[in-house]
Amino acid sequence: MPAIEPDYRRIYAAITTDRFWIPAVNLRRIDPRFLRREVAYPRDDELGTIVVDTAARYAYLALEGRRAMRYGIAVGRDQAFNLTGEAFVERKAAWPNWRPTPDMVRRDPQRYGPFRDGVPGGGRNPLGARALYLYQDGVDTYYRLHGTVEPWTIGTMASAGCVRLINQDIIDLYQRVPIGARVVILPPDVSVA
Repeated sequence: MPAIEPDYRRIYAAITTDRFWIPAVNLRRIDPRFLRREVAYPRDDELGTIVVDTAARYAYLALEGRRAMRYGIAVGRDQAFNLTGEAFVERKAAWPNWRPTPDMVRRDPQRYGPFRDGVPGGGRNPLGARALYLYQDGVDTYYRLHGTVEPWTIGTMASAGCVRLINQDIIDLYQRVPIGARVVILPPDVSVA
């Protein structure tokens, strides 16, 4: 049987029941291959593992039966600032506050300096509706899987290093992933496919 195409107008519709209003995604501005879907999965990861494929611009959530939920992502503008290796979700936040790291402010003071004191959670916050905080060896990496107020950047190299998802997608992933979930971030020369 052929796969049934998801109802993307419903999946990416406006969300009016959350703490802040989330606008509908303009699907004409997103390459359809980066929209959420369940796919066959060639890796043998433990159920619930998130695998970030920076080369292909996908995050996979391993499901049962060699299946995965696949989400389109945006990654860092500069490959040197992308995290690689194994990490764990040690914290989750809805409508998180955001503050650029001191390194971000130092590298680009014009862009990040005005925000050095932080931005409260909400509709204009760069972390979007949800964030999964990644830790390695019990230490915060300052890398996140998070939403975005710029969904048209999905599929590109646009972030300061974090992994961006469409707000509707990060909410879906956030609901599926517990604290302690394993995250594998593949180096740019390795891909799932």
